[in-house]
Amino acid sequence: MTTKAPVKIIPPVSPESIKETIEKSIAATHVEVDGDGTHFEAVVVSGDFEGKSPVDRHKLVYSALGDAMKEEIHALSIKTYTPEQWGGEKNGG
Repeated sequence: MTTKAPVKIIPPVSPESIKETIEKSIAATHVEVDGDGTHFEAVVVSGDFEGKSPVDRHKLVYSALGDAMKEEIHALSIKTYTPEQWGGEKNGG
């Protein structure tokens, strides 16, 4: 008889849970997340992004999500803005 490894049960992830997780770790002025349960799109606006490269901004978001990026979220598209950039984006860029 062979013993099977225990199956890890991963709770379903939702856009709302991703948004809450980001908001707990990043001082964001605006966060919106949309997705279908495995593929998600996020827009994050934070003063924490000031002076950081796009790669470093994404690292902050990935860090905020922690293990969820390894186990629960299959794909995440991220757009990051400083508050100043977001004001320009909302007003037509």
